[in-house]
Amino acid sequence: MTAIEHTADGSFLCRLDPRTKITLALFFTLVVFIVDRPFAAAVLALGFLGLWFAAKLPFKTITVYARRLLALMVLAVVLQTLFGPGERYMLKPLIPEFVPLLGGRGSLKWDGLVLGAVIVCRLVALMLLFPMLTMTTSPRLLALGLTKLGMPYRAAYIVTTALNLIPAFEEDARIIMDAQKLRGMRAFEEGTLPDKFRAYPALAIPLLTGAMRRAQLLGAAMDARAFGAFKTKSWLDHIRMAPADYWACAAALVFASCVLILHWAL
Repeated sequence: MTAIEHTADGSFLCRLDPRTKITLALFFTLVVFIVDRPFAAAVLALGFLGLWFAAKLPFKTITVYARRLLALMVLAVVLQTLFGPGERYMLKPLIPEFVPLLGGRGSLKWDGLVLGAVIVCRLVALMLLFPMLTMTTSPRLLALGLTKLGMPYRAAYIVTTALNLIPAFEEDARIIMDAQKLRGMRAFEEGTLPDKFRAYPALAIPLLTGAMRRAQLLGAAMDARAFGAFKTKSWLDHIRMAPADYWACAAALVFASCVLILHWAL
């Protein structure tokens, strides 16, 4: 299961109006980038993690995406610690004075380490936030919610179609890699990092070819159904705000207020 697939498990997030979830996702994205204090950013990320478990979403999805983002998180912390702003030093100079040419250069900064921790918390928060939207909202309802919020239907259809195609592309990539393994290619499993980089064209070229073929078939199917011929769009589903949506908005505002208070107070 990927973070794009809809999980209709009957949790309270699944029952919320899609407009509520879309609006709150955009609102908390803004909050994520406003907060730049490590404690407040950590509280925000932990709040999203608690909401993930409360919504009964699979923990495996978190581990998969955490592994994919781990290198980026470590790189962010290292770069900020080495080159970030600040006057508080953990180690200065980083290279001892007796080293020829480079002696006395470099430093490790506390302020850079703190900023790197904030960036990691932001990545974790975003990694949890948007999968909660896509995994608890069917693409049909997501398109309906976007349209009701004022987005043109064609744009909403493009967004939801792209989300639908991500699992298909992941499955195509797995099939291509399995076919290459049957032909003796073990670079992705046993090879070194340079070997993996050299093997990526063998994966990317057939994947792009399949994507273009899929796009042509999708375009032909849309033309056959006269997509866009009518200015108005009818919907099979109907959505309306329920008391649970208002309670969810109120709880989100309280949580965001607490996080912002921590941000400004510390």
